Amino acid sequence: MRYALAPMEGVTGHVFRQAHAACFGPADKYLTPFLSPNQNLCFTSRERAEVLPEHNDGLNVVPQLLTSNAAHFLWASRELAAMGYREVNLNLGCPSGTVAAKGKGAGFLAYPQRLERFLDEVFSHVTINVSVKTRIGKASPDEWDGLLELFNRYPICELTVHPRVQADFYQGRPNRRAFRKAVGASTAPLCYNGDLFSLPDLFAFTAVFPEVDRVMAGRGAVADPSLLRQFQGGAPADKEELRQFHALVYAGYQRVMSGDRAVLARMKELWSYLLFSFTGRERYVRRFRKVNFLPEYEDLVDELFRREQTVSAGFDPALL
Repeated sequence: MRYALAPMEGVTGHVFRQAHAACFGPADKYLTPFLSPNQNLCFTSRERAEVLPEHNDGLNVVPQLLTSNAAHFLWASRELAAMGYREVNLNLGCPSGTVAAKGKGAGFLAYPQRLERFLDEVFSHVTINVSVKTRIGKASPDEWDGLLELFNRYPICELTVHPRVQADFYQGRPNRRAFRKAVGASTAPLCYNGDLFSLPDLFAFTAVFPEVDRVMAGRGAVADPSLLRQFQGGAPADKEELRQFHALVYAGYQRVMSGDRAVLARMKELWSYLLFSFTGRERYVRRFRKVNFLPEYEDLVDELFRREQTVSAGFDPALL
């Protein structure tokens, strides 16, 4: 079984990835939060920082691209190939309303003819492996049969399926019936993504889909950074591991960002998930949100590690 960490904007950047690998062992694959190539044909400073080889040393990192323009995709793929990357991932899974309204991410799925022209152009000229991370449609699971048939026309090196439609966002349960169709019909190696929040979740999935040998975890693996290690038979995180993980992430953001506000924005986003790994979560949620200065933040973190214990109850998205 291969285990990948899903991309999460503002959370799983290069600082997080290096700390995660150092403390819990590297994932088999990390997707970067999406890069958005455009008509300027240049990466932003933030995007370039994500893919600098020195920021991803020793890790299997795949840059993810968010665009509906084949020329922009091809430009970015050439740039990334020149940096040493062997694979790029097409984002057809982002459910953000802003992104979807522009016909990108999962919003691109609403336009299968445009998507077909895009894929024709990309696979006629690309010189690097292309994987795809997708939802099963824009508005209805009925779209999935046609999309799957479309994907099967191209030499996609891996198809990661999150079996919800864009309109679902993260509500309800993943549509395992739709995923079963992909298991039976996909010509690309298949990876499953969606609501793998705990070891029992993985066991339940593999019991139903024993033939699937690739899974990807996102929110659950941020709430419990040792989750992928547990998937491989390792131990849950203890408090000292989480303390060291936090220290590496915090120091990393202080190194690459300027000012209390910028650093705290990233750390607050991390703690909105990481608090699920501690007792007393409800006592800290609002306090982390209200912190404004780094010394105050450091005192709060010290208090949490001093008073609370780790738990492995698993991430509950209803509590976010």
